[in-house]
Amino acid sequence: MMRLTVNTFLTLDGVMQAPGAADEDPSGGFTAGGWQVPYTADEDFGEIVTSWLETPHTALLGRTTFEMFRAFWPQVDDRDPVARAINHGRRYVVAHAGYEPDWGETTVIDSADPLPEIARLKAEGEGELKVSGSAQLAAALHEAGMIDEYHLIVFPVVVGGGKRLFADGSPPCGFAVRSTRTTASGAVHLVLTPEPFRSGGYAVEDGHEVTRLE
Repeated sequence: MMRLTVNTFLTLDGVMQAPGAADEDPSGGFTAGGWQVPYTADEDFGEIVTSWLETPHTALLGRTTFEMFRAFWPQVDDRDPVARAINHGRRYVVAHAGYEPDWGETTVIDSADPLPEIARLKAEGEGELKVSGSAQLAAALHEAGMIDEYHLIVFPVVVGGGKRLFADGSPPCGFAVRSTRTTASGAVHLVLTPEPFRSGGYAVEDGHEVTRLE
């Protein structure tokens, strides 16, 4: 069975849209693109992202993220380890029927009903099925309970709106923190695995505050 992971960059207010450039994804009138860039000029960030992509994996991308990758990464020399991993790996793109990916070893998954095919890939494959970015796809996989692990880098910036990893209406979920690392620029890398949502409350017993989990 393949382990399905989501790897993405987030603002403090949970936005993942257009981290890398002002014109990367202006959909919905988003004007704060490029918010990630001022916080990436350190070795820590490079090490984390390289480790994400150098790990053997099969890529699973939404169409918008796929087209961003296709436009950018083939221009980067293969001596760059991230470019080498992205340009020559196997990938799937969730897009409309008849979509022509025109980039290496890419297979289209019909966006009309992608979850059964992704579930089949998970069940029959081996290794890691890695989602990078792809807000709509990540949200659908979260709602279906199909994500095994999240790799997030949270940056110390707020943009006020945009595509969020966990939008309003997302199913409640708890997470176990597997590892953390803070970069020199203040970004926080989190590795999380989903677990059932729990809640509780506070009460006073014999003059002391106590917690009660439900």
